[in-house]
Amino acid sequence: MNPKSLAAEQTANPKTEMTLGEMKHFIANHFEEFVNRKNLGIADINFAPDFVDHGADIPPGTPAGPAGAKQYVGGAYKRFPDIQVKIEDMIAEDDKVVVRNHWTGTDATTNQKIEFRGIVIWRIAAGKIAERWAFLEKPHPPDIHPTGR
Repeated sequence: MNPKSLAAEQTANPKTEMTLGEMKHFIANHFEEFVNRKNLGIADINFAPDFVDHGADIPPGTPAGPAGAKQYVGGAYKRFPDIQVKIEDMIAEDDKVVVRNHWTGTDATTNQKIEFRGIVIWRIAAGKIAERWAFLEKPHPPDIHPTGR
């Protein structure tokens, strides 16, 4: 890494009020709390009041702001009570963090194990999650022969 890149990595961005490393830690912790620990209350701390979710996975009519995120993820807890997410890759640049992740769980209605993968882009502003863009696979039975994706 050249000295200029290293300085950028260690300097807080005025848009986010965080360094790139802090942004990555913030988003990793958000996934851990909001999904793996099923802490819906973290939404009121992590999301900006005017949070906008542009995710292809969000059902029409989902409320804006933290309330919509809590409604959507709370519904996922009910359908997949043991849902877990593992971050496979994470990249931070400017005011965004991109995450490639792998989700697993059990469908409560069928008792079938499922998995899916996704790509999520988070925009951070003033220390809060301001926007989200996501593409997630449709949940499906676990791959019998993982491809190492």
